Amino acid sequence: MQIRSSHVKDIRVKSMLLGAVMEVGDSVHLSAHSNVIAIQREKEIFYGNEGNFQEIPLFTEPIPLPTPPFMPPIIHKVNEIPNITVNCISIIGISASAIFHIGNTDHVSLESRIWHQRQLEERTNSVHKE
Repeated sequence: MQIRSSHVKDIRVKSMLLGAVMEVGDSVHLSAHSNVIAIQREKEIFYGNEGNFQEIPLFTEPIPLPTPPFMPPIIHKVNEIPNITVNCISIIGISASAIFHIGNTDHVSLESRIWHQRQLEERTNSVHKE
């Protein structure tokens, strides 16, 4: 791998959450993982025993990884200018296992599992007669 340098004058990130990673510099392996249960209710009720990831199949099912091609592609690159120069990077938000990385890396592994559930109040069908 050719050596390249990244030069960034200014980085502005407003918020980072839920397993987000900000990496400046070279790395061998980057990994980010997040599991989220989001329950939206019309009434604000919390039962105290909610949120067991093992009870929801979404969080326990294995994720099938793609098999690499039998013949890896042959890539030949010539970086005539070995420097990457950026004046300003402005990011509103990094979330849910996202990675913002300046530099080189060999392997990246990301996983985000988010389960949304809405619990609405039961509605009765009433007929209005005039």
